[in-house]
Amino acid sequence: MAAHRKSRQSPLGGQAVRTAATLALASAATATLFEGSGHADPRPTTAQVKAKVDRLYEEAEVATERYNGAKEKADEARAAFDRLRDEAARRTERLNTARDGLGAMAAAQYRSGGLDPAVQLALTSDPDEYLERAALAEKAGDRQAVAIGAVRRELAALRQLRGESTGRLTALRSHEEELRRQKAAVVGKLAEARTLLARLTAEERARYEAATAGRDGSGTSAGTGGSGSTGSATARADRSSGGERGPVTAPNTRAAEAISFARAQLGKPYVWGATGPSAYDCSGLTQAAWRAAGVSLPRTTYTQINAGQRVSRSQLAPGDLVFFYSGISHVGLYIGGGQMIHAPRPGAPVRVAPIDEMPFAGATRVG
Repeated sequence: MAAHRKSRQSPLGGQAVRTAATLALASAATATLFEGSGHADPRPTTAQVKAKVDRLYEEAEVATERYNGAKEKADEARAAFDRLRDEAARRTERLNTARDGLGAMAAAQYRSGGLDPAVQLALTSDPDEYLERAALAEKAGDRQAVAIGAVRRELAALRQLRGESTGRLTALRSHEEELRRQKAAVVGKLAEARTLLARLTAEERARYEAATAGRDGSGTSAGTGGSGSTGSATARADRSSGGERGPVTAPNTRAAEAISFARAQLGKPYVWGATGPSAYDCSGLTQAAWRAAGVSLPRTTYTQINAGQRVSRSQLAPGDLVFFYSGISHVGLYIGGGQMIHAPRPGAPVRVAPIDEMPFAGATRVG
């Protein structure tokens, strides 16, 4: 009887089953869609964008100082290579002159016949004349020996110069490769910062600029480009933040000259790798300021910090170099009263700012 029992029929027909299945699949897909949307990363706040942009600018400045160091080494290697190449050219010219002299001597000997001296004496009708010629020939032989010695010395010098030139050229190519890597790092960091800022709405951008102005203590807006603002309004805002708080007593004439030069640069744009006169990066500005005072500083922050006597924060005097961040990636020129003149970052021109706005890393007194 079990074999003849009819199977229980579904209360829904075939079409109804297919419809129900379709609705179930659609519901599952919709649920999955909403579930995925629910887990999407939330839009970053203005404060989060600012924190990330600040970090990117800091990383770009680290790369900028490495670029500056690589450029300095590349310039030195190129100058050394050029000096060796010029010296090799001078040596080659002297070598050719010496060889020409030897050739003339050899031709003269060939024309004389090169007879054995005993035979020449036996055949001569005037022995006194022969002996005089022999003395002259001996002197000529001495000159020839001197000429041969000169050729050998020039050849040895040229071999040494070529070896040194090869080493310098290898070093130059290595420094140029490092230069390209650091340039790519700077450009990449700045492009990423620009991309982040471009995603802000007008209201968010206004909040960002207000927060940035508060950090810099300048009241100026921070852009994203490499040129910054050079208008009179910017210069007035920068000066009003502490640049014109009255005369600063510098410890010596050179420090006063460095500060005076830095003040004259207020409002000029930050451009990475720039050393003036129309734009600066941070170490380019301090280098130019002290150069105006007759003091030669190295190019980078991490070499400038070792260019003078280290001083503590409590001993700061106008004209001292003040450094920031654990990697010594930023530098400013102290002007007294807890203030400095510095080139902050792309979009922020040379300005006066408190030294408290960044993590203090050390100070150096030069001049």
